[in-house]
Amino acid sequence: MARQALILAGGFGTRLGEITKDIPKPILPVAGSPFMETVLWNLRRHGIERVVLSTGYLADKIEEVLEDGSRFGLELKYCVETEPLGTGGAAKFAASLLEDEFLMLNGDTLYDVNYLALLNLKTAPGNAAIALRHVPDVSRYGGCELEEDRITAFQEKLAAGPGYINAGVYALDQTLLARLPDGPSSIERDLFSVLAAEGRLTGLRSEGFFVDIGLPESLAEAQTTVPAWRRKPAAFLDRDGVLNRNTHHTYRTKDLEWLEGSKEAVRWLNDAGYLVIVVTNQAGIGKGIYTEADFHHFMDQMRADLSEMGGHFDDVYFCPYHPTEGIGEYLLDSPDRKPNPGMILRAIEDWGIDTERSFLIGDAETDLMAAERAGIRGIRYEPGDHLLQIAKAATGSEFLN
Repeated sequence: MARQALILAGGFGTRLGEITKDIPKPILPVAGSPFMETVLWNLRRHGIERVVLSTGYLADKIEEVLEDGSRFGLELKYCVETEPLGTGGAAKFAASLLEDEFLMLNGDTLYDVNYLALLNLKTAPGNAAIALRHVPDVSRYGGCELEEDRITAFQEKLAAGPGYINAGVYALDQTLLARLPDGPSSIERDLFSVLAAEGRLTGLRSEGFFVDIGLPESLAEAQTTVPAWRRKPAAFLDRDGVLNRNTHHTYRTKDLEWLEGSKEAVRWLNDAGYLVIVVTNQAGIGKGIYTEADFHHFMDQMRADLSEMGGHFDDVYFCPYHPTEGIGEYLLDSPDRKPNPGMILRAIEDWGIDTERSFLIGDAETDLMAAERAGIRGIRYEPGDHLLQIAKAATGSEFLN
């Protein structure tokens, strides 16, 4: 699956007037940090590792702030327009830096949509998928005609009422860029209307958090709505015995057997607005049975399996130490080893987690003790339980996006 995104960040920000005279819109401060940092944060937690920024106006200032992306856990590359090219022209101009498939989004908006599910909706080369946002009145924006997931046409004028509109997040590929004309173009006008007529355009419906900082009033509103949205609750999940079958020191990918409902639970929690964070003791590393590289390889396989159904882990914390059987540097009574709460407390600090709405699901008493010591709710997972059902009960089945 694609792990790259193209972000259009070259606009002049004229609607913001003097605000963007010396600062390009994508790096305007929102709650004390450049807005683009939040856009990158949201991409990275979905597993998007490589980003191309299409810049233009004050391009050097954007690169000065964001640098190479390494402090966000990303690889950033820049493509600088010498003249405005529109959404289609900018994408085609950046084609040499783009992989076969990629996401495309705007640098002055943020839409909390499931990026992986959107990529999965793009079922074949030459097809495209776009994120659709639910609004109370489509007559203000124009909307689209839908037959299940397929977009059949776009309409500029619609009767007043709720519905779905184009949210500006797309799953594309190189064959689509080749269909665009050279020079300035609009990907929405010059490509999507044609793809809709050909039956090659699908839409992912969502009602997630959305913000556009392109107007003074929406920029001001973002100062409170963005940090409130980022302060998410977390579902902390033990790994062996909760997500996958515990074969005692499970580390070989050939032994990966997902438990019933576990992948579905992760995807459901993602869409429900929870951070999904794995916290797992891995004493087999400390005992010399396997290596940290083995552990990461196993986790990479879990992430790959999840991505096929649009799910992801936001983060993974593991403790390789053991107080009596560890070898060398791993012989340690670590504050991270459950029942100690160290992994959970670090995650709370790293992610700014809303602890009141958070919980941990584990299959051992040590899991529940760690949760209690960290000040969050602990839920016991018993053999034969269905993790999706437990997750829904734990959240009250209320989506938080």
